[in-house]
Amino acid sequence: MAELAEAGVATVYEAAGRFGLVDVDLESLIPGTRVAGPARTALCGQDDNRAVHEVMAHLQPGEILVLVMPEPRPVALFGDLLATQAKARGAAGVLVDASVRDVADLRAMELPVWTRWRRVRGATKNIRGSVDVPVRVGDAEIAPRDVVVLDDDGVAVVPTDRVDATVTAVRERIAKEDGLRERWSAGELSYDAYGLRAEDEVSDQVGR
Repeated sequence: MAELAEAGVATVYEAAGRFGLVDVDLESLIPGTRVAGPARTALCGQDDNRAVHEVMAHLQPGEILVLVMPEPRPVALFGDLLATQAKARGAAGVLVDASVRDVADLRAMELPVWTRWRRVRGATKNIRGSVDVPVRVGDAEIAPRDVVVLDDDGVAVVPTDRVDATVTAVRERIAKEDGLRERWSAGELSYDAYGLRAEDEVSDQVGR
């Protein structure tokens, strides 16, 4: 988990073959935060957060809470009182495909939270919903125990059966990028290294 968190969303997504991107706009309430952990999911009733209260009883240290509704809307599923429980239970982070409120308090608690919206409109507590079930955020499916990686770039998901292969691919990509970074720092240009200048020169000659 620490390796994937440090690598970050872009590297994990690229190393996984451009697989697992959560392609929706999500805001990190604490910029600069990088976390990763197995998903603990709650599928709430529409505009209702009763399932968020239930999932707290299942939450384990190091997990990422993933809170969704059938239709994403700017209704607050998560605020400071639920965040207090999540932090006490050891959550590594929280992903809310709805809105959160009490933002200043959440930041002061230093609990990493990613959210689609910030709105104060409250949720009801009338629909039980479901916990520990596969959920969708945008076009990405997140199943319980899938690894969720979050940083300022957004969110990526690594299915449980692809974690080992993804970690290996991440290590290889980081080693490759470190080598390229040294070359670019020494003055070499990617325009030449990737053969793009040569291609453009040929194209220019053909166009004359």
